[in-house]
Amino acid sequence: MATKKKTSAKKSAGRAPAARKKAAGKGAAGKVPARKKTAGRAPARKKAKLPPAPQQQVGPAENPAAKALAQRIAQLLLDKKALDVVILDVRGMTSYADYFVVASGESDRQVSAMAENVQVQLKTSEEGGHRPIGTEGLETGQWVLLDYGEVVAHLFLTDLRAHYDLEGLWADAAREKVA
Repeated sequence: MATKKKTSAKKSAGRAPAARKKAAGKGAAGKVPARKKTAGRAPARKKAKLPPAPQQQVGPAENPAAKALAQRIAQLLLDKKALDVVILDVRGMTSYADYFVVASGESDRQVSAMAENVQVQLKTSEEGGHRPIGTEGLETGQWVLLDYGEVVAHLFLTDLRAHYDLEGLWADAAREKVA
């Protein structure tokens, strides 16, 4: 059985309404009428006066407990001769922490010793004993991460710290150099 081929409508039929619209907008001579030119500025409008905006708090709220914990971790790292200890204030920039503590050590044994000192001293402290939520890298000692919830400590070998450049990644964060 043979099937019939459907024929499509002519293409010019689809263009006819658009052609009619163009012709309707043209003047008698077939040209589009010119618009009246202004001096290059919009007409002046009166601005409605709004009430003054209430003072809003700049940035996220201060967390004194987290800041104290970050400073305590920084001091414990300095006890083990950590180099270039920096506290980064990342409140409002990340959802998982308020402060980062970044420090360097000269050898993998020193980095591991710094991490163990922080863990032991915080666990036995009078302030309530802090235990890390998680730790990473204690076995190798090249990059140790100690997660205390609102404070995360990153302990690096000096070369790896320069390679990963966390301070550059968080360049917008306020920083406190701990001496």
